[in-house]
Amino acid sequence: MHRFDEKTQQLSDAIAAYADDRLKLDPVPLDGPATPEELQELVGRTITREGLGGLPALELFAEKLAPNCLSIDHPRYLSFIPCAPTREAAMFDLVVGASALYAGSWLEGSGAVYAENQALRWIADLVGLPAEAGGQFVQGGTIGNLSALVAARESAREKSAGRPYRVAATYGSHSSIETACKVMDAELVKVPLDNWQLTGENLRKVLQDNDPDTFFAVVATAGTTNFGIIDDIASVAEVCEEYGIWLHVDGAYGGAGLAAPSIRSKYAGIERCNSFIVDPHKWLFAPFDCCALIYRDPVKGRAAHTQHATYLDVLTDSAEWNPSDFSIGLTRRARGLPFWFSLAVNGTDKYTEAIEHTLDIARFANAEITERPYLELVREGSLTVVVFRRLGWTAQDYQRWSDDLLKREIGFVVPTSHEGETLARFAIVNPLTSEDDITEILDTMA
Repeated sequence: MHRFDEKTQQLSDAIAAYADDRLKLDPVPLDGPATPEELQELVGRTITREGLGGLPALELFAEKLAPNCLSIDHPRYLSFIPCAPTREAAMFDLVVGASALYAGSWLEGSGAVYAENQALRWIADLVGLPAEAGGQFVQGGTIGNLSALVAARESAREKSAGRPYRVAATYGSHSSIETACKVMDAELVKVPLDNWQLTGENLRKVLQDNDPDTFFAVVATAGTTNFGIIDDIASVAEVCEEYGIWLHVDGAYGGAGLAAPSIRSKYAGIERCNSFIVDPHKWLFAPFDCCALIYRDPVKGRAAHTQHATYLDVLTDSAEWNPSDFSIGLTRRARGLPFWFSLAVNGTDKYTEAIEHTLDIARFANAEITERPYLELVREGSLTVVVFRRLGWTAQDYQRWSDDLLKREIGFVVPTSHEGETLARFAIVNPLTSEDDITEILDTMA
């Protein structure tokens, strides 16, 4: 099973050809989901004692399984936060998988870690963090947020005689913040919004009402998932510094906008954060799964996360940069390398151009919605999320419309909700999404 023989060569050639064909597809198929019953009838049992063989298994995937998965890189996949990796990033993911790399320690993966750190440095420079800032690429925003908050709590415990156990965030913060607090047995205190944002004034009031010494972190959001709102980070940072509380900025989706000069000013104050995350698999065109977790002072991340065991002494006793020291995980693949490779191939100017283009498409969508009498913007978007209502529609109308779009493979746009109202929402992060894509989808709502 581990030897390379003639059958392995045939399978290798077939997989390379499949990947090559998929990367060349233009347009890619949208496809769609199937029920468990439909898949059972279509596919049946795949794991047997004898095995299916390489080529039959690949054919089964290509013809029966893959078509029943949505293509997240489709230009009209506009739900949740899509993923639109560059061809270079997707291709290099094959290289990473074939290279048998372990990137948890410098000892075992120094070349990979060196390259990943250069990609992290580019992001840290966009944020405005100091030269010593650093971290690692983790699976996604949930793990990134959790790891940052664990480090924040550990840091607070070192300087507090009491027991800091609270995190402050807004009602618009990502669901992973609440999940992280549950995992940590911490209390999440919600700060009321002011004009859709977390502000220093509202934060100060909440801290004063709840004993600021009990808080170990404040979470500001640089681009909320549902509306693309960027908090008033500068005023929040002012309050955090006043009370000596760790400021974590969740930029999982919106942090990529730091690379766009047209909106960079919206992030004022972000350079004062203690930790920051952004998901390159969202608006920075990397494949799943990839979240950049960066600490202003990596020593604090290491103090919270380094694992100690006798068999790890060779790593923990060294001064080298071991990525596994900066998050709750130990084992890790070199998930940042496809992102690094694409940056190295294309250059950062291309990233700026691509992000600015998606912002242009979002502005077009806002204008197009405003001009149509049967549609209404809920709020002018800050980034590339556009939320709007179809006047006169019920929740059932939105769902029927969404289901019909997907059934006809016109697009994938699931409804969202705000304050109990069902709404339509576009999340535009794919540079291949065009004005025609937007107008054709909006036409179906007339």
